Amino acid sequence: MSRGARRVATLFGLGDRLPAPGTLAGSLPTALAWLALLAARLPTAPLLSAAVAVAVALIVVGVWAAGEEAASRGVSDPGPVVIDEVAGQWLTYLVALPFLRLGGLPEQALVIGSGFLLFRAFDVAKPWPLSALERLDGGLGIMADDLAGGVFAGAVLAALGAWLGW
Repeated sequence: MSRGARRVATLFGLGDRLPAPGTLAGSLPTALAWLALLAARLPTAPLLSAAVAVAVALIVVGVWAAGEEAASRGVSDPGPVVIDEVAGQWLTYLVALPFLRLGGLPEQALVIGSGFLLFRAFDVAKPWPLSALERLDGGLGIMADDLAGGVFAGAVLAALGAWLGW
């Protein structure tokens, strides 16, 4: 087992240390990172380009690290593995961002909070096809349901934003 895989899979050990690891150790830091990115007021094109690059890296490295950590622990989807929540939460905002017109910090915080709640709802409820995706083997199975949940949550967030004029 690689220490690097464990660090990535558990978000530098947070998944092993915090209660409710998916929420606290994976989703919440990711939501806060997006809030900081939005507050920086970066131009949309560079922000989207960087966000896509981060998403690809999270997916590729996450599948590897989650699979290694699951094999090391002898469990198909260990609770301390939170890289799947990081990647899924990241995708929530990446999918919604092109469809949102964000104002100041209060509106950005509302969007980030809404995306957090939507992703957590999809992650907990696991409607079809999310429930089917988690049955895939290894790291792909650990990651796939959260990635799809992030895309679904992002689509709902974008629709909600359009409806509310965000």
